[in-house]
Amino acid sequence: MTSLPSRHDEAWRYSDIDALARVWPIATETIHVAAGESATRQLIRNAGGDAVEVRDFAITVEAGARLDLHILNAGGAYGRFALDITLGEGAEFHLGGVQIGGGTATLEIVTVMRHTAPGAVSRQIVRSVLGDKATGTYLGKVAVARDAQHTDSTQSVKAMLLARTATANAKPELEIFADDVKCAHGAAVGELDAQALFYLMSRGIPPVEAKRLMLQAFIAEVFVDVADDAAREALEAAALSALEQLQ
Repeated sequence: MTSLPSRHDEAWRYSDIDALARVWPIATETIHVAAGESATRQLIRNAGGDAVEVRDFAITVEAGARLDLHILNAGGAYGRFALDITLGEGAEFHLGGVQIGGGTATLEIVTVMRHTAPGAVSRQIVRSVLGDKATGTYLGKVAVARDAQHTDSTQSVKAMLLARTATANAKPELEIFADDVKCAHGAAVGELDAQALFYLMSRGIPPVEAKRLMLQAFIAEVFVDVADDAAREALEAAALSALEQLQ
């Protein structure tokens, strides 16, 4: 695509088109995992001010291969990660994404998961923490081809709003042409549990610390499966830094 997209395109419906114009056009990056191999990637974006970053990935995971991808999308004016993933027979793809934003930030994770062959597995977990007038969006389409029997795919999307002026958009979508598959998705948007917050404060934990602990717990499951200790610590440290900037 060479011309600037508009909000009429569903994939850009909630985007900050004015901010996008500053970095358009976007080059597509590729990630390729060869048959039978395993790979891990961590993408950390923890920006400040009016920073804009948009990244577009074409990902291929061949037969019997596995890719674990973890994303932190935080801060700045506009941050977007778009992933187009194609899975071969028996391939596995695991995505863990966290979005953290305040002010007027617009944050997006957009995925198209293409199950093109039998027996592939995909897992997507996305958690967003949004304050002030921030907007966080997850658009995720799982497309299962007619020959992709025994597909196993799940999407779990949750957003935590720290202010009534923040906005969360979630659209997990299934397009299934095979008849022997296991596919599920769920989305939820909520606020901090007032009773749980009060309980922590009643035990002598200061309000800011209590809130931080609850938010840490909310996003913790996303990074818990990062096998490399250094990579997991880097993700967690960056996420904690982004959370502290919201308070």
